This record gives sequence, structure tokens and C-alpha cells, in this order.
Amino acid sequence: MASTSSRSVSILRSALSSPRLAASTCSSAASRVASSSFSSSSSSTRSFSLLPRLASRSRTPLASSSRLSVTPQLSRSLFVQTQTTPNPNSLQFIPGTPVLSSGGTHEFLTPQSSLASPLATRLMAIQGVLSVFYGPDFVSVQKDEDTPWSLIKPEVFSHIMEHFSSGKSLFREGSKESSLEEEDGEPEDTRILDTDSEVVAMIKDLLASRIRPSIMEDGGDLEYKGFDEREGGSGLVTVRLKGSCRGCSSSAITLKSGIERMLMHYVPEVKGVEQLVDEEELVALDEFTKFEAKLAAKQAAAASA
Repeated sequence: MASTSSRSVSILRSALSSPRLAASTCSSAASRVASSSFSSSSSSTRSFSLLPRLASRSRTPLASSSRLSVTPQLSRSLFVQTQTTPNPNSLQFIPGTPVLSSGGTHEFLTPQSSLASPLATRLMAIQGVLSVFYGPDFVSVQKDEDTPWSLIKPEVFSHIMEHFSSGKSLFREGSKESSLEEEDGEPEDTRILDTDSEVVAMIKDLLASRIRPSIMEDGGDLEYKGFDEREGGSGLVTVRLKGSCRGCSSSAITLKSGIERMLMHYVPEVKGVEQLVDEEELVALDEFTKFEAKLAAKQAAAASA
């Protein structure tokens, strides 16, 4: 069972590294996640053994890249590569250097939350940018539907290259987020605790070792929020989609056909998966709606003047 699972993960990761991935949809990503879970033998699903954490990911050369000569004193140059995602309003920017060395992720949905990171502050100040997401080795930027990438992509490139060529910290010193730059190797939400039941431990391990890596390849992430394992409870696993997965038109397919199907296959106690939309996301959507209204009012006033 263990060797078959490892081989399935290898097959999954090979598929994810294909250049055609950039043009895929969330539904195909869901298929890849789902297919990796059903190549095991027909033995009882309870025989699933906890998988080792995936410690690292490799990137294949990408077609689109930008080169920045840092300074005359430095012999090295910084390359920032871009990769499209299933969400047309989100792009991955890959600086070729660790972004969050801890292996975790962090997301900024409002200008206020971005104050903890100088880079995020500059990116969120670009007109049309809705959110910024830091992954282990990439930065995902999401824009609104009305702003073309051709208009804002050069400025996003400029800020990202300037930051990573400077060697400055990603977060402001003393902020609570600064601890994310420390190398601890495992996200907190899927860290298996001594107090976790066998079912919760299996759910966390599946999310961390099989589901999360494939979602990160598309510039997103998910956060485990809980499992209702009470007697007579719903049996639902609650997750929050982040990064490029947030607002993607096909995210429901990823949630149901990929994540839910795999968890229900290996863990019979799981009866379904639901997405959590938290207060910060609702605030972000409300602020953006207000901003669009103000902008429309200004444009109307200018046109009538």
C-alpha cells in the first residue's frame, strides 16, 4: 500500500510539472488530485498509512520570465518567472529564491493586513490588485476582472524583483507574521497533534502530503479549519481556499471532485467537505465594492465636467 501510494504521488507530481498545466482548469486539477487517490489496491480504506511529508518541490523552466541585473557590484542576476493559473485573474510570480522558508503560506486580502509586509503593501497599492498570496517559493497576485494584466504586470514585476534582489525581510521586524520566515518545515493547520484522533490525523496527513502540493502548483493553498467528529455530527471537513483558488470559477469542482472525493475514499468517517468564507474575506469584498463605487462616481463626475 505504501509503495503504491508513493508511486501515485510521483505520477501526480510528474503530471503537475507539465508546461500544459498553465492552461489547465481547476476541474483538471481536481481530476489529478482525485486520480492519485484511487490507484491503490482494493483493500480496506482503513489500511491507509500516514504518508511522509513532502519536504520540497521542484520547478520546471517556464516560458515567461524576466531578468533583472541587480547592481554593478553584484555578479548574479535575479530571474522572476511567471506561471498562469486556472484562475485567469491570478498569476504566479516565481523569483527563484525561497519566499517563505518555513514552507507555509500567508495571504493579504486588504490594504490594512498588507502593512505587515513592505512588498505586499506596494503590490496592494497597485490599482486593480485585489489580493497577494505568499507561498513557499512563489507570490500569487490576484486582480479584478476589468484590469488587464498588460497594464499592471510590469509594475508587479518591478516590485517583486526589487524586493528579492535587495535581500530585505519579507515582513516588518516585530510583526506577528515575521515568525513565518523561521524554518519550522510544516504549516500549523495540518500539524498532527498528540490530542488529534486517528481520523483527524489521517485527514491532516492527506491534506498536507497529497492535496496541498497539487493546489500550490496552481498558485493556491487550502487551510484545514476542522472536522465535525461528534457522535451524530455532520462528518464535514471544513477548509478555506486561498491564493489563486479564491474566487476561481471552478473552485467548487476542485472542492467536490478532488478534495472531497479523496478524503471520503480514504476516511469513511468523512461525509463531505465544505468551504469556509471568513470575516476577512467578506470585509475585503465589501471594501472592493465600495472602492469600485467611488471610482465610478469620480469617473462620472469627470465626464460631466
